Amino acid sequence: MTDTTADSHDWHIVAAQAAEDKIATDTIIIDVGDVIGITEFFVITSGANTRQVRAIVESVEEEITRLYGPKPIRIEGMDSAQWVLMDFGAFVVHVFTTEVREYYELERLWGDRPRVAWQTAANK
Repeated sequence: MTDTTADSHDWHIVAAQAAEDKIATDTIIIDVGDVIGITEFFVITSGANTRQVRAIVESVEEEITRLYGPKPIRIEGMDSAQWVLMDFGAFVVHVFTTEVREYYELERLWGDRPRVAWQTAANK
């Protein structure tokens, strides 16, 4: 059986790729581990509408589960599906509608943190 610890696999990259597989837009991964202390990475992505946001969230959870990855500690925001937060412990996935993402500008808040070149890593 596959090791299920978040540190044994680049689960944040799996999450980003699963989002992209559902045609998410502007998917980025920000390394926040040395400044937050409760998580290592933020995966931030967008869907065009609430239906797509829900599909992205479901895809991320299904793909990580399929690969025997960590289960989310909690998922918040599915009712409105404007901003859904998926907390996996070692990484947090933020799935926004485009409008809500533009309003909160989460990546601007963490603009000084390094970005992970996940597209290259996902294709290995």
